[in-house]
Amino acid sequence: MNVSVEVSMYPLKEDFIADIQAFIKSLKQHEGIRVKTNSMSTRVYGAYADVFSILQSEIEKSAQQNKHVSFVMKLIPMDLDTD
Repeated sequence: MNVSVEVSMYPLKEDFIADIQAFIKSLKQHEGIRVKTNSMSTRVYGAYADVFSILQSEIEKSAQQNKHVSFVMKLIPMDLDTD
């Protein structure tokens, strides 16, 4: 099953932009998923198992580096990437 996941990362500190950019850069290095960004969130597209395996790894890595961070995700059980 292909999925679309919208992820918003909220580091709970004043200088948060570098942390968000590092998270997005890390996601984009993975093969097997497509990553697109806008001003509010990052969208990840691909096979369910691939997307969630990568998100699990990257969120865990980010949480270890940034103890005070919140992630909000929305899952749609289909590929909405129209580009």
